[in-house]
Amino acid sequence: MSVSVLSLTRPLGSVSGLLQVASLLGLALLLLKAAQLYLHRQWLLKAVQHFPSPPSHWLFGDIQEFQDGQELQKLQKRAAKYPCASPRWLWGSKVTLIVYDPDYMKVILGRSDPKSHGSYRFLAPWIGYGLLLLNGQMWFQHRRMLTPAFHYGILKPYVGLMDDSVRVMLDKWENLIRQNSYVEIFEHVSLMTLDTIMKCAFSYQGSHQADRISQSYIQAIQDLSNLIFSRVRNVFHQDDIIYRLTPEGRWNHRACQIAHQHTDRVIKLRKAQLQEEGDLEKVRSKRHLDFLDILLFARTEDGSSLSDKDLRAEVDTFMFEGHDTTASGISWILYALATHPKHQQRCREEVQSLLGDGTSITWDHLDQMPYTTMCIKEALRLYPPIPGIGRELNKPITFPDGRSLPKGFQVSLSIYALHHNPNVWPNPEEFDPSRFAPGSARHSHAFLPFSGGARNCIGKQFAMCEMKVAVALTLLRFELAPDPSRVPVPWPRIVLRSKNGIHLHLRKLP
Repeated sequence: MSVSVLSLTRPLGSVSGLLQVASLLGLALLLLKAAQLYLHRQWLLKAVQHFPSPPSHWLFGDIQEFQDGQELQKLQKRAAKYPCASPRWLWGSKVTLIVYDPDYMKVILGRSDPKSHGSYRFLAPWIGYGLLLLNGQMWFQHRRMLTPAFHYGILKPYVGLMDDSVRVMLDKWENLIRQNSYVEIFEHVSLMTLDTIMKCAFSYQGSHQADRISQSYIQAIQDLSNLIFSRVRNVFHQDDIIYRLTPEGRWNHRACQIAHQHTDRVIKLRKAQLQEEGDLEKVRSKRHLDFLDILLFARTEDGSSLSDKDLRAEVDTFMFEGHDTTASGISWILYALATHPKHQQRCREEVQSLLGDGTSITWDHLDQMPYTTMCIKEALRLYPPIPGIGRELNKPITFPDGRSLPKGFQVSLSIYALHHNPNVWPNPEEFDPSRFAPGSARHSHAFLPFSGGARNCIGKQFAMCEMKVAVALTLLRFELAPDPSRVPVPWPRIVLRSKNGIHLHLRKLP
């Protein structure tokens, strides 16, 4: 009997011992992790000790700035109170230096620091590693490969395609105001810019503005923009495995699938078309090479073509950036003109002097709208389509005032705060197009709607052309006024949106 009892208690004792060892190991790992977090926080505190900022919680950081809907207003207060830059804590062990000074911007954008891995990596399941997310030599190779797609000679015939897409949108608005003179414009403008990029960069025939697939794609992009922005600020959603198990993670996955179905369809159609057309020289003799042609015919340094993965990454990147940022810009420009009728009328008169007889807009007309261009730039200052960009320092940096940051630190270049910085722009909330009058002086890095330096927006000339076409044709057809009951609330996502839409009163002009 005693032997059997001993034989039973030995396994129990060994299990108990294993549990004790496991508990001690778990505790040791927990203490080690706590020590690492503590030392990392001390390193961060030392790095930002010369940059004053508002008081923050040791654990929750500046989370209240994101929760009360006043994030942009808080950024403006930082820019007015704390010179050049100030640290903002996402939580106790994560901080980024918010930069809003042109001299600081110039130093950072003049370097080759990579995009911030901690936040930009969340875009990868959606747009892959194309021009937006690539760094180093790979980025340089892709940039050099794609630059010909945005040459002036390529852009000139695009103006006619932009004209067609804008007129389709304006016709829709004419029909809508027969029932209600107020229109929420952002979604319509998004469909129009998607239609434009499909025609210009991907030579797509037909209109996307009444296409259900396009509407699903637009909604997916909006969902992804919101989900990714929220994920960056949620400490519990940083790990990919954990995030995939959450409702938001599953939603993100479904939205990525919808976006990829759209771009895969575009690539498949073009590959089939090129099989019929033949080799590069035969295609070049028939028509100009668009963005997708250049990708499909491109060769890397070792002579191989782009992989399917790299190809889709570039298409996903440009499908998104080519329509969503421009849609934001156009929507906010029209809102700015709606709220400033005198400037709107002056722009209209300028456009009427060029196109009053109903002539289609051409490339040559775009340089003959100086006042309209000034108003567009001033609206882009007030409402920059990309509110901010991030960098991770790959070597120490010293700023012009002598303050410095170590290698590995995260910096966020707040274009919105820069454009609203009273130390850079007097009376920054006032809509004043004369700031951009020919010959007016300003810092080279005070106005950055398309970023700056080597990694500036490759499609900025394309975007400016489309904005001018959209504004000119809209002002010829409609008088714009704001909806006083629904004032837009700027909302910083990947692009600058309005939390409650952009509602305008449209009156058809005779």
